[in-house]
Amino acid sequence: MEEKKTRPIKGILFWIFFPLITLIITALLLFYLDLANGPLILMIIECIAIFVAFVIRIMLRGKRFVFRMIPFLALVATNLIIIPLAKPSVTVYNATKGKNNEYTEVLKLANGDIKGVYNEDKTVKVYAGIPYAKAPVGDLRWKEPVDVENWLGVRDCSKFGARAMQTDQNPVIDGLVEIYGQGTYVPNFIMEPRQNMSEDCLYLNVWRPNNDKKDLPICVYIHGGSLTGGSGAGSDFNGEEMAKLDVVFISIQYRLGVFGYFAHPDLQAESSNHTTGNYGLLDQIKALEWINKNASYFGGDASNITIAGESAGSSSVSAICSSPLAKGLFKRAIGESSSLVVKQAPHTYRKIEDALKMGQDIMKEYECNSISELRNVPADKLIKTKYTNSSMTLDGYALTKNPYDVYKDGENNEEALLNGYNVHEGDAFVIPQFLFSPTNKGNIKERLTTIFGDVYAEKWCELYKDEIEKDAFSTMNKIFSNYWFLQPHYSWSNMAFNNGVTVYSYQFTKENHYRSTHHAGEIIYAYGNVKNDPKTYRFNESDLKLSNIMLNYWANFVKTGNPNGEGLETWNPYDPNKNKLQELGARVGEKDDENLAAFALIDEYLDYILK
Repeated sequence: MEEKKTRPIKGILFWIFFPLITLIITALLLFYLDLANGPLILMIIECIAIFVAFVIRIMLRGKRFVFRMIPFLALVATNLIIIPLAKPSVTVYNATKGKNNEYTEVLKLANGDIKGVYNEDKTVKVYAGIPYAKAPVGDLRWKEPVDVENWLGVRDCSKFGARAMQTDQNPVIDGLVEIYGQGTYVPNFIMEPRQNMSEDCLYLNVWRPNNDKKDLPICVYIHGGSLTGGSGAGSDFNGEEMAKLDVVFISIQYRLGVFGYFAHPDLQAESSNHTTGNYGLLDQIKALEWINKNASYFGGDASNITIAGESAGSSSVSAICSSPLAKGLFKRAIGESSSLVVKQAPHTYRKIEDALKMGQDIMKEYECNSISELRNVPADKLIKTKYTNSSMTLDGYALTKNPYDVYKDGENNEEALLNGYNVHEGDAFVIPQFLFSPTNKGNIKERLTTIFGDVYAEKWCELYKDEIEKDAFSTMNKIFSNYWFLQPHYSWSNMAFNNGVTVYSYQFTKENHYRSTHHAGEIIYAYGNVKNDPKTYRFNESDLKLSNIMLNYWANFVKTGNPNGEGLETWNPYDPNKNKLQELGARVGEKDDENLAAFALIDEYLDYILK
């Protein structure tokens, strides 16, 4: 009798909890597959497997336990297969969004003929994957870039060249950090394949307007990625919108990581220029040489070239502005969110002694006794080195002085400079580091001490004591932002100004919850690609308006060295006696620089450690 009474209760519990548990498991698995980024077929298989397991479990209700476990175990087995396969696929990227875009007419270059493709509305011609140097493979690994050989026939330039060798971050971890930073999760199930990669990576991409105009200004963009990642095919800096404003836009690729910034005494000895450690930088300069030689074929003006870059790309821009090899190869510079023009660069630059020591450590890591042996290590194995090669160095060839000293001696290359930074530059670096142990009033001084030492940790805490009391987490991010990004730009602006360079400085302040004012948040605005973003929920009309303003500022600067133009809020040149910046955000216009006290403390700290 008692057993009959419990049966209805068990039945009720089953029909409540079994669907609920199934729903939770389904949601978690789909969440994982969404973050893992593909392929979509796995998500379809997962949904089918869960549904089948759900139905079979219902059919086996009332059977022996061992039978009831069959659908569960089958689902576990299915996921043991699916989850490891849930990662982005790899493909060659098309130069344009359309699948069957029409080819352009054949274009003659110095090294041979090419054909590109028109964009969707045929307002722009795109030529992608053009080699500007010989593939740096085999005996050319860790050598200065060599002129590309001529080719026969017509080269198809409808697809981007392979990106440089790099280690990809786990997309699930990246997704979790993004959710943490944004404070929200918006599922999109857009499975985006990764671009193919190769050691054969020295390619550039050209966007030019579909008209017959000649002597157009040229913007050469150097991608970021800590000198260890990235690609010239980034959608945020796609060149179509700039080309529509009668600018020839060119993005370049260069060697990264251990392939681009490895240094070793034996390489110094074998080089006729006695250089090592700056192969990626030398690639960038070689690309500029190629562009100068071929500019007229694209309708560009070799005497009116602006170099631009963000993050490590901006560090590279400041290095090119400091390199004697690049003198005369460009006219103006745009630097976004990184600079080496500071007494001691906080990142992407190191002493040659440190570079050579790491090179010797890598040699030991791979148990090689000579450079020739290390050159024979396969690229996909070498890229897994435990040592991070993410810095340029004073090699005596590409860089004969520290960039700060170049500016101090008045030997920098640019005639005009547009540079600046975002409000929350450091968040993308600090938040992942302390993801499971956020900074608070109790630990902020200890964390500052690990960076600045006891004396200056105390000074930071005194400078920001009120802000630490209110929000230590945000204050830590702000201090890091000032040290790593903001103050180096302040130094660059002042040093360039002192040398007679016309400088335009900005601060990007646009908040939109998704891209925000974090590191790299401004790129999609500055190059006009807000309206092209596939995740349309991330932007609204105010974002589109700001993007149009910034695109025109950037294009005007590329054309004339002055960002101002009709219909735009006046952007006054930088003057260190006034310390004003152009705010680019919900408000566009001049504002005071609120970080001067922090900049003074950083300058004092640099003098202290360099004594």
